[in-house]
Amino acid sequence: MSLIKKFKILFIVIFSLTNSAYSEELKKIGKFKDWEVIKLNNDSEIICYAQTKPVLQSPKSKQREARLFVSFRPKDKISDEISITSGYEFNNQNSVLATSGKSKYKFDITQDNFAWIASNKMEKKMIKTMKRGSRIMITGYNKSGSQTIDHYSLLGFTKAYNAAKKSCT
Repeated sequence: MSLIKKFKILFIVIFSLTNSAYSEELKKIGKFKDWEVIKLNNDSEIICYAQTKPVLQSPKSKQREARLFVSFRPKDKISDEISITSGYEFNNQNSVLATSGKSKYKFDITQDNFAWIASNKMEKKMIKTMKRGSRIMITGYNKSGSQTIDHYSLLGFTKAYNAAKKSCT
C-alpha cells in the first residue's frame, strides 16, 4: 500500500474522531485502562485500531494532540501497523524513535504529522516489547529542530491489542 493511502486512511480515522459526521461509521469497542479500541466501518473497508494518548509530554509548555496507534486493515492484508502522530510536522533531519527499557525502534517513514515503521517484522517486535513493558517513549523533532518526548502508558495495551485484532477478523 502506498504511503499516501496510509496517510489518507490515518487522516480519516483521526478526523472522524473529531467530526460527528462520521459517528455512524465509528464504533468504540472498549476502553482498557489507558488504551481504547475503535472500529471504523465504511462501505469499502473496515479498520480496527488500538490507540492511546501520552500520559506525559515534554516540553510541557505546549500540549500537542499526540497519539500512538496499532491498526488492522483486513482488506489490505495489513495487521500490526504501528503509527504515531506527535501533533506537529516532523523534520527530515532527525529520526523518530520509540524506546521502552533497552529496546529502541526507529520510525522509517514520516509524512507531515505521522510516522510509521516500514518493516512488519520490526512492528511485531515492538508489539512484543509493548506487551511486556509498562511505558514507551516516542522522541521526535519538529520542523525547527526542537525535540519532543511523549511518554505513553502501556497499561491495558495487551487487552486493547487483542480486542482490536479480534474486531477485524
